[in-house]
Amino acid sequence: MTFRYIRVNSVVDLFAPAVRAFGNIAVVGKITPPPQNPPADLAQVNVPIDFTDPAEALRRAPGDLGQAIALAFAQSPSPSLVTGVRVNETAPVFGTALDVVAGLDVQLVVLANTPLNATTGKVDAPEGALVTLAKHVAAVSETGGEGRQRMGVAMLPKDSADPAPVTGVLANDRMVYVAHRSTQDAAAAVAGTIGGYEPHISLLLKPVNITSPSFSQAQIEALNGSENFESGPAGRGVNWLTSPSIIPGNGVFLGEGYTGNPGGKKYIDAQRVIDKINFDLNAQLIKTIGNVRISRSGLRALIAQTEAILAPLVQRDILNGFEVVVPLLALLDKDPATLTATQAQQIHNAEVQRVIQVLVAVHYAGAIHRLSVTFKFD
Repeated sequence: MTFRYIRVNSVVDLFAPAVRAFGNIAVVGKITPPPQNPPADLAQVNVPIDFTDPAEALRRAPGDLGQAIALAFAQSPSPSLVTGVRVNETAPVFGTALDVVAGLDVQLVVLANTPLNATTGKVDAPEGALVTLAKHVAAVSETGGEGRQRMGVAMLPKDSADPAPVTGVLANDRMVYVAHRSTQDAAAAVAGTIGGYEPHISLLLKPVNITSPSFSQAQIEALNGSENFESGPAGRGVNWLTSPSIIPGNGVFLGEGYTGNPGGKKYIDAQRVIDKINFDLNAQLIKTIGNVRISRSGLRALIAQTEAILAPLVQRDILNGFEVVVPLLALLDKDPATLTATQAQQIHNAEVQRVIQVLVAVHYAGAIHRLSVTFKFD
């Protein structure tokens, strides 16, 4: 036997945290089946069907539903998975379909070919379809469990440059609205555009594969509101499709990256990054439950695991910085003889109840949306 002072026995106990998709889309809408031969898998309503190929969507879900799915896939980069849910063509009940969507692993939800108007935006009973969508994305994001956070995407009527209907329950951080001048489903196209990018990517001036003539400058100002470089972009909760002449190729681009709530989480990427970090923290820290001790070394290990999630985001320039604080650790680090009765009770409560509070603050590095350049020529 070989003489050794130290023997090391390696024990492999690898843990792979769950990974959250960032661009899965659910599209709810009508189909136009052949009179006597509807596609077998879409013969019933409120049954989710996954699609990875736009041609299959057009074949199996003809009509509004298939066209919206195909248009979402037509974006570059495109989403990898779109789930279609058929509603009854004569009496669609979007609430029932969205109840099905609530259980799906999707991050974006669209109602096919459903512009925001007096009917779809009706708050009083019977509520409009887009009001139902806005309530759905808000409720499921709050109470639907880990990984169920999502955003809804909707469009104004063709040629409309009036953001006034986006108010009340519709003015939601988790809704995205787009003004357009297209005969196609602009909401589905923009959802496909959003789904193709990682959460931290700003959607400003990202290409949208759709035919939509530009709005006039006056119409864009009506949609966006007046702004100056001191106060930053104004925003009224509605984006628009545009074709800036300064960008070669005459393509169509998203004119801004606003959510539906200019007074809340104003930008789409900010809301998506919050959802991603929320999920990553849950997925990584789940292994601490039932294993990490309420002790100085245990809580330091907890902080290290949290930092392991956030530090790569700083390295990738997604975050400018972060701070992780475990209030109980500050008490455990003290000399027990110096603790007040209240502090000692806090430690006792944590040990008995087995609940630990962790405070995490992150500094998000948002992308540039406006530039003010002073050019002086002598």
